[in-house]
Amino acid sequence: MSAIDLRREVTDKFKEWKTAQNHKCLLVRGARQVGKTYAIEHFCKEEYDSFIEINFLESPSMKMIFSGNLDVKTIKTNISLYIPNSRFIPGATCLFLDEIQECPEAITALKFLEKENDFDIIASGSMLGIDYKRPASYPVGSIQYIDMFSLSFREFLYSIGITDDIINTLKEYYDSKSIVPWAIHDKIMEYLRLYMIIGGMPEVVKVYSETASFTEADKKVRNILNDYRYDIAHYASADVKIKAESCYFSLSRQLSKENHKFMYSNVEKGGNARKYGSSIDWLEGAYLIKKIHNISGYDIPLVSQRIDDNFRVYPTDIGLLLGMYDHSVKELILHPEDNKINPMLKGGLYEAVVADMLIKNGHNDIYFRKDESSTFEIEFFIENKGNVLPIEVKSGRSRAKSLDNLLKRDEIPYGYKLINGNTGVSDKKITMPLYMAMFI
Repeated sequence: MSAIDLRREVTDKFKEWKTAQNHKCLLVRGARQVGKTYAIEHFCKEEYDSFIEINFLESPSMKMIFSGNLDVKTIKTNISLYIPNSRFIPGATCLFLDEIQECPEAITALKFLEKENDFDIIASGSMLGIDYKRPASYPVGSIQYIDMFSLSFREFLYSIGITDDIINTLKEYYDSKSIVPWAIHDKIMEYLRLYMIIGGMPEVVKVYSETASFTEADKKVRNILNDYRYDIAHYASADVKIKAESCYFSLSRQLSKENHKFMYSNVEKGGNARKYGSSIDWLEGAYLIKKIHNISGYDIPLVSQRIDDNFRVYPTDIGLLLGMYDHSVKELILHPEDNKINPMLKGGLYEAVVADMLIKNGHNDIYFRKDESSTFEIEFFIENKGNVLPIEVKSGRSRAKSLDNLLKRDEIPYGYKLINGNTGVSDKKITMPLYMAMFI
């Protein structure tokens, strides 16, 4: 991976954690293959004189370190026995417990290790949001959490050689609500379409960077999707695994229809929440999807307006979604001038890439509004500085009638319309290019 710049912005969060006084154990959560291990290793090798790494998936025998007493002295002794060259340098050591979900006793031990001031502890895991090998005692109050996803659009730009100067210039256009020079705009839109078909999975980005081949990148995407099939089969309980797989791989159909509300009938004829609801929750707990609920009103907090049984589902990596379609869909995304792509599919994919950017910007609570009795629809709502911020996504040149009507309400200070085109401001409506979602 050294051949390309895999800058991860999560490194800044790692540094904030390290410099905070009396910091707790750090637990990095996320789906498989999003780059957790790489980012943590890179950080620890730069920030600590001694770095001790235990991967419970690669080295199951290391579970023996935590098989007996879980006091700090015993654990340190066991580590020294199992990893002879390990060194605990006071104030300059980090212990990294990777794939910690494979060792429930190590999860329990975090509440004891957290009291140790001589060294730092970072753990990571891929299935920590699901009921898998649940530890006997969970270390409540001893952990700081960071959720990590595949490369964001901004990180993808870094990986293909776009500099901070260019991204900072784009941020200035975003902040000032100014028109982006067309030469810059067209190129960034081209990169956004590239991001849609490559996605942010580090190994896919690496393959594309090294080969410049969409075919090779697509092979890697499909390999990862097959790995996820295996993960679902391996980690999900027997009553969930087949249904979870069916729900996940139905996303390409869910986002290809006019109403992007998740429909269990698109998973299986006659399907319902009673049969498939727990599978959706499992997929979200595994960080493979994000559930976004419909709302009935605009009072803060928006969670109080949530309609529990009415939601949309987006994948946490746009490239994996495109990998669920035929190759021709990627060609149509890359060459929009051909104008042959189904408008409903195009709209769903543009919504999905905006959802990708919002999720990776750290927005945990995202909603939408669709009135089933009318044409009113706003793709996304988030809370921003005590206000409700609506975000309408348009794949074509149609008017934003729903947003126009919504902005007549006094309690909504402004809203975004994200489009293929350039920036414009009309009263409370701020129109911006789709890629500007990376700054929201």
